[in-house]
Amino acid sequence: MTATLGEIAAEINAELHGDPDCKITNVASLPRAGAGQLSFCANKHYYSYLSQTEAAAVVLRADDAARCKTSRLVAADPYLAYAKAARMLNPQANFQPGVHPTAVIEPDARIAPGCFIGAQVYIGAQARIGACSWIGPGCVIEARARLGSHCRLLANVTVLQDVSIGRRALLHPGVVIGSDGYGMANDGGRWLKIPQLGSVRVGDDVELGANTTIDRGTLDDTVIEAGVKIDNQVHIGHNAHVGEHTAIAGAAALAGSVKLGKRCMIGGACAIAGHVELADDVTITGMSGVAGSIGQAGVYSGGIPVTENRIWRKNIARFRHLDELVRKFARLAGNVRQ
Repeated sequence: MTATLGEIAAEINAELHGDPDCKITNVASLPRAGAGQLSFCANKHYYSYLSQTEAAAVVLRADDAARCKTSRLVAADPYLAYAKAARMLNPQANFQPGVHPTAVIEPDARIAPGCFIGAQVYIGAQARIGACSWIGPGCVIEARARLGSHCRLLANVTVLQDVSIGRRALLHPGVVIGSDGYGMANDGGRWLKIPQLGSVRVGDDVELGANTTIDRGTLDDTVIEAGVKIDNQVHIGHNAHVGEHTAIAGAAALAGSVKLGKRCMIGGACAIAGHVELADDVTITGMSGVAGSIGQAGVYSGGIPVTENRIWRKNIARFRHLDELVRKFARLAGNVRQ
């Protein structure tokens, strides 16, 4: 859609320096933006583009306004303000309700008014689909599963039996919710599968990225609270509990019975061991391994950053002798004190 700079400034609560009647049709990056497009600058690494951009207007902080030669929308948090502007200019497309002729819906499933059911969809017995939901092609919703209103399942999403999903969920292609948790007991060297009798409960306003998987609980349910945002290819193990408004980046893995507090941020490729608990407002930076619980809010890191291979090999060789060196140092320190 098209909006004027004045309308955008009011929507994002920004101070406008420029023509309020200038029409904006879309958003673009600083180096590529042109006439009729809005951009933003929230990082000093992009300062060089501010004086050169051909954007119709730029969202930025007050301290950066003098660097920009075009119209400016001054906001305390330019990235958040840009996000609101982008949503305003790119509203979710409307759809026509209906059921594709290739969809298979069991007779006792219930589809609320205003829904779209796409090609090759299967909806199982006693399943419930909330009003105005959009079920994309190839999705499978098994028996007794429940979706709230205004959900969007984009394509090839699998929601297994008894799973409950709240309102306004956005599930990207390949998401699987409710697959068996990895529960095995060792029986004389052979693995005996443990029935996974719980389910998965997902709150309102949750987004799950492509190919993310959430296992059902062994006895109790796996729980994803309201407002959680999960990136692509994330694995959530059985009986995990993810607190509201937590964000988890791509390729992270949570083992069984992990409990994350509210508003946590888990970086990409992190691994969290089973039965670990994180307090509210904990941030784990990318590629960290978390083996123990964290009881206090803050930023935590682990892992060894990449370095030149020759130096890395030397450091690893020395690391093998770390315990020996510490003991030797302690003996020397004791001798000095004597």
